[in-house]
Amino acid sequence: MSIGIVGYAISASLFLLFCVLLLTSWRGRIEGTYLLVASVTSACWALSAVAFQLQESALTIATYQIFEIAKNLAWFGFLFHLLKTLKAAAGTDSSLLGYAPAFVFTVSASLVGMELLAQVFPTIRGWGGVLSLQLVGHLGFAITGLTLIEQLYRSTRPDMRWAVKYLYLGMGVLFVYDFLLYADALMFRRVDETLWQARGLTSSLVVPFVAIAATRNPNWSVRVFVSKQVVFHATTLIAAGVYLVTMAGVGYYIRIYGGSWGKATQIAFVFAGIIFLIVVLFSNSLRSKVKVFVNKHFFSYKYDWRDEWLRVVQTLSDGRGSREIRTRVIQAISDTVNAGGGHLWMQDNSGSYQCVSDWNAKEVNLSFEAKGNLVTYFSGSDWIIDIDELVSFPGRYDNLTIREALIKAEDAWLIVPIKHHGSLIGFVLLIRPQSFRSINWEDRDLIKAAAKQAGSYLALLQTSEALSQANQFEAFNRLSAFVVHDLKNLIAQLELVVKNAERHKNNPAFMDDAVNTIGNAVNKMGRLLAQLRQGRFESTMTKQFFIEESVAQAVKELYAYMPKPILTVNGNFLKIIADKDRFTAVMVHMIKNAQEASQEDGQVKVSVDRVDDNAVIQIEDNGIGMDKLFIKEKLFLPFQTTKGNAGMGIGVYETREYVTSLNGSLKVESEKGIGTKFTISIPLDLSDETSGYHSAATAEA
Repeated sequence: MSIGIVGYAISASLFLLFCVLLLTSWRGRIEGTYLLVASVTSACWALSAVAFQLQESALTIATYQIFEIAKNLAWFGFLFHLLKTLKAAAGTDSSLLGYAPAFVFTVSASLVGMELLAQVFPTIRGWGGVLSLQLVGHLGFAITGLTLIEQLYRSTRPDMRWAVKYLYLGMGVLFVYDFLLYADALMFRRVDETLWQARGLTSSLVVPFVAIAATRNPNWSVRVFVSKQVVFHATTLIAAGVYLVTMAGVGYYIRIYGGSWGKATQIAFVFAGIIFLIVVLFSNSLRSKVKVFVNKHFFSYKYDWRDEWLRVVQTLSDGRGSREIRTRVIQAISDTVNAGGGHLWMQDNSGSYQCVSDWNAKEVNLSFEAKGNLVTYFSGSDWIIDIDELVSFPGRYDNLTIREALIKAEDAWLIVPIKHHGSLIGFVLLIRPQSFRSINWEDRDLIKAAAKQAGSYLALLQTSEALSQANQFEAFNRLSAFVVHDLKNLIAQLELVVKNAERHKNNPAFMDDAVNTIGNAVNKMGRLLAQLRQGRFESTMTKQFFIEESVAQAVKELYAYMPKPILTVNGNFLKIIADKDRFTAVMVHMIKNAQEASQEDGQVKVSVDRVDDNAVIQIEDNGIGMDKLFIKEKLFLPFQTTKGNAGMGIGVYETREYVTSLNGSLKVESEKGIGTKFTISIPLDLSDETSGYHSAATAEA
């Protein structure tokens, strides 16, 4: 039996087997139809080649030629359909592709007709031009096929080439070999017998490539299933065979070039190689690694990772009801392997890990130190701990010892570390599912993926809680700064009373004024302390008042300081709704700032006016002033001042915040060495116009 018969028989068998797989899993899709037709015609072509070699006759020759042309047409139809689909998906015009099959069909029909005519009139075979034309036609088939493969590769997106690259490789091998065969035949005006006989084995190589591509494209209607045990044992046998052949080759060269020691060295070398092979084959760890390799690279995934990932994200982001993020983390990880529930441990401020949440599980009161065995193990490893495996085979976990209470926890099953940027945030103890199951490499990968996603959510939760706490401290510190600023002004008033007490203590009018000043200071300090305890400024005295009265009161309180403020009121009965005490304190801040920024012989002017429906207050001094850069970048920031140790830098900031809360505005004009003017505009309360008499259109305190 010749190699040609064996090669074409193998090719026919593989194509027929592939046809059976296609038929058993066919879903009626057009791609499957094209692929099935191409596989059937290829099998028939290979069988006709076998028949031709067994008995050469006019019938077998004609049958072989017809099926060869039909085979090419069938594969062209499948490839044309794929190309048209890719062009349509990319939005490229594919109308010209319709002419290509017609052209190929015309050429093929001519070849078929010529071959049939030659069978009827044998004398035609003697015409050299006929044979050359046939060879040119077959060569054209090969070139057309290679062109199609090139166009398909160009039209396939890079991210999709993984699914079809083996199809392109297999068909490319087929058409390249045809090109080589018929180019040689056209050159020497005869088909090389050796090349033609080897063509059967070459065509059989196409089947595995097409089968792999079909498994990666479900729309081709193929579900190839091979037993994992078969693939595992076949892989082991192939690897062992390759190893033994290699050892035999090395032993042969040792014997040839080893001289007098060659034969003995060869025997010892081969014997050592066999012993090593036996040891390797009985290695459980190696067998496990080979099984994982086979499962990863030869079989489809157990999970639909897209659906699993969407489920995990949906569970973690679902904030409906009273379920908080810690509980959702346990549920998201548990659902990956249908666990019955679980517990979550997270690190507290002391560094130890406390059980912070449970889901479908009884409460567990266990804590783990940061330097304990379990935390240390997870800090250096992402490996999921199977408690049963840990108890039975502690060597697989570096002889890790963990607390007996955790191992004996009710239905304890898996311990999953949760990390974020390499740092251990916590870990989850999963409870056994109702129907117990073991986990493999894919289960572990899915759990790890869910744990990593959960780690980002827990890290975000920790950051949010820390930020919320920082905001609370910031609000308290900010309020404290404002209270201290108010106390500074009150202390200044009391210092003035103490300073003048020695000279005027026998003056009844001074004593009355001192008592009033102290009483006013005590009341203000009491309110400030109450606000500090409550953590916010309370507007308990919000009501209508005349703004010019509040400004006049502020000027009066600061009249004892130099330079003395000068008040001008150009608008009367300017009524607003606010906390009068708070508003007066703000005016005191602004006027006091103007005094501190000016020399004792300087000027501080305060005016109150009405512009449209707004009360406008201007505070102007001829002090040191500010440059534009300071106004732009620092003036309205807290704790920024031009007065050195004399100021805290929050008066202007507090004023703007308060004025803004009243829907007002604050503007500043200043020039270094010339002075500063603040303009405060606040909307008036026009709910009811008040008539009456207000004194002092122009007053000088």
